[in-house]
Amino acid sequence: MFQTLSLSRTAFAAFTLFVGASSHATAADIGFRDFETGADTARPLHVSLWYPARSGGTPGIVGDNRVFHGIAARTGAEPEMGPHPLVVLSHGYGGSWRNLNWLAGELAAQGYVVAAPDHPGTTTFNRDPASAARIWERPKDLSRVIDAVLADPALAGRVNGEKIAAIGHSLGGWTVTAAAGARFDTRRFAEDCAKGHSPRACGLLQELGLDNTSVEADLKDPRIGAFVSFDLGLARGFTPESLSQLSVPALIFGAGVDIGDLPARLESGYLAEHLPASTARYNEIADAAHFSFMQLCKPGAVELIEEETPGDGIVCKDGGERSREDLHAVVSAEVIDFLGKALATPR
Repeated sequence: MFQTLSLSRTAFAAFTLFVGASSHATAADIGFRDFETGADTARPLHVSLWYPARSGGTPGIVGDNRVFHGIAARTGAEPEMGPHPLVVLSHGYGGSWRNLNWLAGELAAQGYVVAAPDHPGTTTFNRDPASAARIWERPKDLSRVIDAVLADPALAGRVNGEKIAAIGHSLGGWTVTAAAGARFDTRRFAEDCAKGHSPRACGLLQELGLDNTSVEADLKDPRIGAFVSFDLGLARGFTPESLSQLSVPALIFGAGVDIGDLPARLESGYLAEHLPASTARYNEIADAAHFSFMQLCKPGAVELIEEETPGDGIVCKDGGERSREDLHAVVSAEVIDFLGKALATPR
């Protein structure tokens, strides 16, 4: 369920050359910029922003490279002042802000401000082991991004603080679930691993600090009014009690095609089993694989990746006859419908 788990460790450096973005969105009214926050802290964050644009900026394609498609946007455009609903994005292990670029563009075209940090230690651009072993900092990263965007309307326009959602893929799915209020239990996770469940997730116990009781802290950000998870991992460490009491509306996607030792029924399905049926929706897409929720691949991408790192072409492979573009269309439509309804309900 993690962005790089299907990639060999030695191949990771070569793979990161390809991490780009997705979607053929051509909305001319999408603005894009990035900024830094917390430069004077031990955990500075690089944040990317997509937003409804009013004028100006430099037209171009954001996040395009040899393997992955980017999206059309105007870098540095003047934002429409709003107020706008806000969505914060959380990438997977070894990923970056670019991974959900395709969805960010769709949301910005619908009037959302979208903000995505690169999580130190678990991003393409920062693989510091000490930072990676502090997984509890990831939900806090999202809270810091919310703080920064709310505080400065010049970045992306005014944001409606009553309409904030979080979306994450893979380890990002774990991140947004924790930020919504789920509580992790290190002993429960260790006991579950001893039973042989989700061996790939359990293999990251020490690497991500999952044996450190700091991860058991309350990481909830009460400003988050809805969350979406794409094929998350580490779900089995969340306590059933905390999940059953989580009233924040949730949309959970699972990938029906198991890429190896991470079946959706044991991860996304675990959330679906324990979240309140009245506020949670579960959609396991039978012909989607774990990486189907990432950006669109260009023709020849599999071959290009395989030349560099044999076996890693899996990031551009899906599970059935439908294209990734078709899968994205279905997913984005459901996400937009879900957020529109969930954030319209007063908290």
